[in-house]
Amino acid sequence: MSQFTQLPKTSQLNELSTLELAQALMERLSISPNDWHRLKSNRNSRANEQVAAAIVYLLKNQPQEAQARLEQAIGWLDRSISAPPCPTHGKS
Repeated sequence: MSQFTQLPKTSQLNELSTLELAQALMERLSISPNDWHRLKSNRNSRANEQVAAAIVYLLKNQPQEAQARLEQAIGWLDRSISAPPCPTHGKS
């Protein structure tokens, strides 16, 4: 077992930059390909995914990208957007 994995969780978190923490959160909240069909219309999951991405873009000093992700998150929450159909369905 490495020394890093033996550290208390707060010490592990202190080793990471704010951007690394945000990227880890984004990875955790991203819908995996295996879960896509199950969660593609789950409004909270989709909003979580977009807000986490927005934080990463803000930390990378890309406010326009962050705003686009936040607008997507709002769209999921206020029901103004919906999941598009799966691109692999209906193809021969």
